[in-house]
Amino acid sequence: MRITSLFGAALTALLASCAGREPAETTQTPTVATTPLRGTYWVLHQLGDSAVITHENSQEVYLTLAADSSNRAEGQAGCNRFRGRFTLAANDQLSFSPLLSTKMACPRLQLESRYLSALEGTTRYQLQGDTLRLLGAPAGTRVVAQFHASTAPE
Repeated sequence: MRITSLFGAALTALLASCAGREPAETTQTPTVATTPLRGTYWVLHQLGDSAVITHENSQEVYLTLAADSSNRAEGQAGCNRFRGRFTLAANDQLSFSPLLSTKMACPRLQLESRYLSALEGTTRYQLQGDTLRLLGAPAGTRVVAQFHASTAPE
């Protein structure tokens, strides 16, 4: 009888000590790592409402923003390379200085012209996972270009 009372007291004490604790959370929400804006090789996949496809024997259209404090922007517009500077400000504001490019004669110059105009018209950006969206007028709400992070060719 004494053992039963001792066991009952121990069980009561154990249950009382657990009563105030929150149950341990067993499910974890997976976090999606966002690719850094700077130092990433961003490949253009959409320009305005149009998908961008890299044709055979064409250069991949891309953008890189320097990871250091130089604020250099550079990339490939399809046939011609470009470079310039960018400015980052609060609230995901992003703008580009006038961009300089090489002037080779190429069959897809219309795409290049639209791409460089979209960059120069950028006012904001959005990063989600490995996707970068550049936004422009009106009021930084319209997606002017969309990129996916990739590995730079060697």
